[in-house]
Amino acid sequence: MQDIAQRLLIIDDDEMFCHVLHRAMSRRGFEVLVAHDAAEALSLGRKYQPELATLDLKLEQESGLKLLPELLELVPDCRVVVLTGYSSIATAVEAIKLGAVNYLCKPADADEVLAALAKEEGDPEAEVADHPPSINRLTWEHIQKVLQEHDGNISATARALGMHRRTLQRKLQKRPVRR
Repeated sequence: MQDIAQRLLIIDDDEMFCHVLHRAMSRRGFEVLVAHDAAEALSLGRKYQPELATLDLKLEQESGLKLLPELLELVPDCRVVVLTGYSSIATAVEAIKLGAVNYLCKPADADEVLAALAKEEGDPEAEVADHPPSINRLTWEHIQKVLQEHDGNISATARALGMHRRTLQRKLQKRPVRR
């Protein structure tokens, strides 16, 4: 428990996830605010100046990566952890470049979120995978990289990848391939 309640802004369009994380963080002594979209997040950020935030990478039709610099402009000292069920190396790198202090794959519990928010430095002892990623995973990573390069524009990404837009949309609807 903290002596003074820190404000935590949860930005996620998954209402059940928000409810569970809100309850868990409130029990740990945080003052918790919840936003389900970018406009609501910016409004709450401006009004309450939270010290901490979790930010979903994929907010309905919006990108958490686009919201991240706007949020940090409003609340420069906010420590933001990006959470996603659609993890990729490209989005992890971009999230850190844009100012996130950490990046977690969902599902993540309250203890993992707290550890990610509190972590100040990198870990040179981090585990390195024994096997290279599968071809399917490399394909997923490449699509995510090209999508980032085209600012989330599906049509431009499909053209760059030489595939039909609908095919790309179907691929993006699926969960990422496991490593």
